[in-house]
Amino acid sequence: MRIAVIGGGPGGLYFSALTQQLATTRPGGLPHEITVWERNAADDTFGFGVVFSDETLGGIEHADPAVFAQMQREFAIWDDIDVHVAGEVVTSGGHAFAAMSRRRLLEILQERCRELGVTVHFRSEAPDIDELTASHDLVVAADGLNSAVRRRYAETFRPSLDVRDCRYIWLGTDLVFDAFKFYVCQTPYGVMQIHGYPYDATGSTFIVEMTSEVWRRAGFEELADREWAPGESDEKSIALVRELFSDILGGHEVMANNSRWISFTTVRNEHWVHAEPGRASVVILGDAAHTAHFSIGSGTKLAMEDALALAACLHEAPDTQTALATYEEERKAVVLSTQRAAQASLEWFENLGQYVHQEPTQFAFNIMTRSRRVTYDNLRVRDPEFVAGCEEWYAAHCDGRPDTPPMFQPVTLAAPEGPGLTLGNRVIVSPMDMYVAQDGVPTDFHLVHLGGKALGGAGLVMTEMICPSATGRISLGCGGLWTDEQRDGWKRVVDFVHAGSSAAIGCQLGHSGAKGSTKLMWEGIDEPLDSGNWDVVAASPVAYSPDNQTPLELDRAGLDAIRDEFVAAARRADEAGFDLLELHCAHGYLLSGFLSPVTNRRTDEYGGDVAGRLRFPLEVWNAMRAVWPATKPMTVRISATDWVDDGQSLEDALAVASSFAEAGAAAIDVSTGQVTKRERPAFGRSYQTPYADAIRNRLGIPTIAVGVISSYDDVNSILMAGRADLCALGRAHLYDPSWTLHASVEQDYDGPGAVWPDPWRAGRRKPQTGRTDGPKPRLDLIRSGGGGTSHRRWRP
Repeated sequence: MRIAVIGGGPGGLYFSALTQQLATTRPGGLPHEITVWERNAADDTFGFGVVFSDETLGGIEHADPAVFAQMQREFAIWDDIDVHVAGEVVTSGGHAFAAMSRRRLLEILQERCRELGVTVHFRSEAPDIDELTASHDLVVAADGLNSAVRRRYAETFRPSLDVRDCRYIWLGTDLVFDAFKFYVCQTPYGVMQIHGYPYDATGSTFIVEMTSEVWRRAGFEELADREWAPGESDEKSIALVRELFSDILGGHEVMANNSRWISFTTVRNEHWVHAEPGRASVVILGDAAHTAHFSIGSGTKLAMEDALALAACLHEAPDTQTALATYEEERKAVVLSTQRAAQASLEWFENLGQYVHQEPTQFAFNIMTRSRRVTYDNLRVRDPEFVAGCEEWYAAHCDGRPDTPPMFQPVTLAAPEGPGLTLGNRVIVSPMDMYVAQDGVPTDFHLVHLGGKALGGAGLVMTEMICPSATGRISLGCGGLWTDEQRDGWKRVVDFVHAGSSAAIGCQLGHSGAKGSTKLMWEGIDEPLDSGNWDVVAASPVAYSPDNQTPLELDRAGLDAIRDEFVAAARRADEAGFDLLELHCAHGYLLSGFLSPVTNRRTDEYGGDVAGRLRFPLEVWNAMRAVWPATKPMTVRISATDWVDDGQSLEDALAVASSFAEAGAAAIDVSTGQVTKRERPAFGRSYQTPYADAIRNRLGIPTIAVGVISSYDDVNSILMAGRADLCALGRAHLYDPSWTLHASVEQDYDGPGAVWPDPWRAGRRKPQTGRTDGPKPRLDLIRSGGGGTSHRRWRP
């Protein structure tokens, strides 16, 4: 094959070397004709060190032992991560990373290409792409973040470039760090952070990062306000960096290499291959295809993994098109996973200011788990002493118990009077609509459903959204509290939970609004009834979707009537014996419809800015709080974002949460979305937790995290890091009603907060599942001729 490679960075060079090496390993295999064009000189490199994980190094060692052996001789290896914050240093070990000089890595790869007969042109722009696709069998574009090839075929690749807020500058120092270092520095201009790590025996990478607001306040914008020549560094900014961090540098030098302030750009492409009839296909790799924030690893690592995968696919597949399709499918899934973790890490550093109040132990755990890839359990394997210290800190700061996982520590939800409601653990069975009520009356299904979840060990069990009127239901199967018969049905459930379990039970009250008069979930979620529809009402006449009814806009009389229905339902909830009351202001239902600018188009005092949109939900809240006992807590569920540009923002959500907290909310139950069909959620594991995190840490308000939290490891990580005070799990409890008790078994915990009902105590041991090792069963030995009581060989 004739292969053209545009870009002689680590990705392009490593691909070229591997592809050439693999070509000659086939019996009778002939080398490819591979040409690399690199516009910079052979000894030009921008940056200082590159970092590799054990997993990446394992792949490199297997693919090309010669390259790995050369790299291994250069490695700076560390195990510890030191977090310097608030005058203390907290260390976590067991992280096993290796780094090396980027310049030396390029030298190794250049030499390997020469050995294998790859032609590399330095200080040479690649020929026009049309010329390359006409004269070659394959074109590999490894031309970096500002890829010209990606721009040329943008209609095929469909790239998106997400430019972030923080500014950073990539520097080096002759101070050789003894570990990976996070320095969190309070300066007169705001908080700044340093990412530092050794790359060889002579120096370390030294990255300075801060929000754009802090960057401007420190005067860096004025220093950097000029045109830059290629390769030129921002020496004035670097001088200020030396001054600001002189205590860290201790007289050591700061080195520059094309070092200027940058805003990180996350690159994503829908497709990675461009093909035209009669021409060579074009494939992108490395930064041309994707980027991931430097705080979780290097772009070099990803580029070399791409190169390895592409070379392997070309070697194994029967033809080039199959190879390219396999490469994209294989790598894209891995890269998307990495980018999700990188995005979480990137956003954590963008919001670093909301964590600087945390004590050093919790802050260190928080920074370690920021990407969600490293977790409580993962850290416990890497460094059990570090996690034990975090557990001890957590227990002391929540008046809890030593040697106890965070999820099993008690928590108290405050009430206006009295001690509030103390829960034995921090796990909640999230409200989940069951759609099996009869005329609003709970059935035996509810008794078994909620009773079983309470027996399963959760600290708090929440009902589905219970409606204050027949016309406030989502569907005909929704539960209600507008009659005494319904109240008595719920009391039966509450009494069972109180008598048979250690759990508390809460009632969630909500009105369906524009999303009412629809089918049962399994008949067609959010679809209107085929017949018998009732009129629906909302803040404004905005339908949830084109298929749903256009609601009637509520007037003063309608608002008063609905407020009074909520009050009557709250009274009945107390009479039924519920321990907690939650007002549902999320997911596009009536009160959520008032809060969101997507659905609230009113021009009176109940619309407009966030204060106006809050007015009616707060009226309902205050009226309910007046009749709900002062000794019992109330919470509120909100949608912190609508996942659309014109919807509720995080700043709106902070204002909403603050107002409800001032009105007496014991905690904010933080969900997102379901307000409009136009939403585009960033769905993934624990994807809603950052909103609970922001409310808790910016406002100091207790929060409940919810949304694809499915493992006890996630729960412990969220709680220990201080991202929420409780975690609500829905589908996990549908899969396993005894999820909390089973989590205690998995963690070898058998203490307070994990209360097994007496009739179930014999089940505290995990069931045996049969032998998986040791001597083979006798029949297998006989069949294989390996012995046993009979020496006859088994024959079919």
